[in-house]
Amino acid sequence: MPKIKLNFSRLPLTEKITRARQIVAALTGNASFPTPTPALTLVNTAIDDFETAYIATQAARQEAKAKTSDQQQKEDVLDRIITQLASYVEAAAGDNEVLIQSAGMDLRATASISTDIPAPPSSLAATAGDRDGEIDLTWDPLPGARSYVIEKSGDPPTASSWSHSGVATKSRATVEGLTSGTRYWFRVAAINVNGQSGWSDPAMKIAP
Repeated sequence: MPKIKLNFSRLPLTEKITRARQIVAALTGNASFPTPTPALTLVNTAIDDFETAYIATQAARQEAKAKTSDQQQKEDVLDRIITQLASYVEAAAGDNEVLIQSAGMDLRATASISTDIPAPPSSLAATAGDRDGEIDLTWDPLPGARSYVIEKSGDPPTASSWSHSGVATKSRATVEGLTSGTRYWFRVAAINVNGQSGWSDPAMKIAP
């Protein structure tokens, strides 16, 4: 007896909706299958419910992305303004440490030259991106890190399966061009003037 090759669970979300509707259309009024189980009305309801949830999720992601972008822009403005204010206080106070502290600002420690490479980044997390085939990565920033290198691997990861996936200057990145429905692993290393850290603990996510 022939077996059906469905692979439905591995389809990208939008293709899953389209494929399900194609199946319902093919079975509707099909005399060879007079009593589909479950009933096609139940299948249509499940498709509609999933599509509604998918649309709502996409809208929420777009809104969250916009709010995050707005927050980051406002954070950059605040950082710049406080830096300018610190420059004013430093110029006005001169060498008077008491005056600087009276402005609510801390004194910079005497600079020391470090020859250490950074520690591996921690708290690496992978979440679904805004579009199919995208995964967002975040991790804890490391003081002194000038950039971060990102690698990805198929499942399961091995010593030789990792490949370069990008470089970020902040503790976040979006990996694009992934195959929807495929499981990916990611790891991150920090780079400073002394070299590259070890790799972070890996994070896994199935591409949307």
